[in-house]
Formats: sequence, structure tokens, C-alpha cells
Amino acid sequence: MTPLWPVAVITFKEGIRNRAVYGISLFALMMMAVNLLISDMIMQEVGKVSVDIALSSISFLGLLLVLFVGINLLAKDLDKRTIYMVLARPISRGEYIIGKFLGMVLLIVVTMSILCMFAVASIFLVKMRYSGYFPRFSWPMIFLSISFTTLSLILLSALSFLFASFASTSFISLILTIAAYIIGHSMTDVKALVEASQDKVSPVTLKVVQAAYYIFPNLSIFDIKTQAAHDLAIPMSYIFWAVSYGLVYTCIVITIASLIFRKREFP
Repeated sequence: MTPLWPVAVITFKEGIRNRAVYGISLFALMMMAVNLLISDMIMQEVGKVSVDIALSSISFLGLLLVLFVGINLLAKDLDKRTIYMVLARPISRGEYIIGKFLGMVLLIVVTMSILCMFAVASIFLVKMRYSGYFPRFSWPMIFLSISFTTLSLILLSALSFLFASFASTSFISLILTIAAYIIGHSMTDVKALVEASQDKVSPVTLKVVQAAYYIFPNLSIFDIKTQAAHDLAIPMSYIFWAVSYGLVYTCIVITIASLIFRKREFP
């Protein structure tokens, strides 16, 4: 049997036992209550606001999961030297990284499914109370937005594994992952702004921004919360392109992480 699955299962169990996961679930309950409370204050836009709050909460809590649980899954094995026990078995370093990543993917999917239930429950309760304020509403768009958020978190988690494969501490991995998240969500706007002002910026700056645009992941393509809140249709071609982009980029990043980790020297 391939060693990937046992490593993935152990990683998932380690992650699900992390106290941060319970804190995230508790925070999700609080956000559901906040959604109901705010909906009583904003009557005219209650439908759009409730959907936006629910989806934004899921996105934020998922980010916390990657930053404070996912990054520590690999760092803990390195800090406690338990990685030597794992690598002493018939498993390569590349298989170890891929197995840990698959466990993190499983953790993200399970956690996002739980958060999805909280979000759907809060939207459903608000919709029951103010059904007349949901003139344009689509459950498929809600689930599509959550699915896109999950895919972006998996991609971000792959980047965190890439950084952890060569970073000396988990703090460095955390900073690099946060930087990648910020760049990934803002690079499209920055590129458009720089290209629109070519006569005011240096050619070097323009080339650097354009290079960064193609090197860093474009996480903004997975952010369709606005479309879901306003029930704006998304073409199937866009969905296919976004999913393909996310899967291909994730595979490339985790492959590079495996190659780097094979050459890494442990203290």
C-alpha cells in the first residue's frame, strides 16, 4: 500500500485535534449570531449583506486554518525531530511532503464543509425572517463561492508547504504565506494600475510587476463573493478555467516543494 495515505490520515488527525480548529468552529457560531443581529439593522440590503457576511466569514476562518494549523503541521515534525522516525520507514521525502499535503487538503475540505453548514444555516434563518428582501438569490452561487474559496485555500496551503520546505522556522513560513496571500489578491489591480500609468513608472517597475503577476498565484479569480451576493451569473468557461488554474498551480507548487525537501539537510 502506498505510504501517502497513512501519512495523510495521521496529518488529518493531528490537525483536527488542534485547539485552533475548535476556536475556528466557535468563531463560526459567533459569526452566525452576528449575521442574524446585523440583518435586523440593515433592512433594505439584508439579503446581500447576510450572504456577504457569511461568505466573508468562511474565507477569513479558512485563512486562519491554513496559517495557524497547516503551517505548524510540518514545522512540528521538524521541531520535535519526529520526522526522523517517519523517514526511517520505507517512505521518501517527496512522499512525506505529498502525504502531509493530502492530509491538509482533507482537513481543509472537512473544516470548510462544517463552516459551510454554519453559513448556510445563518443565511437560511435570515431568509426565512426576511424572504421579501431576497429578490435575487441562488443557492448554487453560494456553494460555488464556497467551493472556489476552498480551492484557493488548498492552493495557499501548497504555497505554505513550499515555504516550509526550505524555511528554517515556522515564523518565516507564516510571513511568506501571508505575503503570498496579499500579493495574490492584489496583484491584478496593481498590474492594471501600473500598466495604465506606463508613462509615470519606470520600465523596470513595469517588468517587475508583470513578472510577479505571472509568478505569484492569482487568488483574486477565486473571489466571487460579490457575484454570489448579487446573484450574478458566471460563465462555465470561467469556472473551468479557474478550477484548472488552481489545480495545475497547486500540483506545480507541491512538486517543487517535494524536490526542494529532498535536498534539505536536517540539523
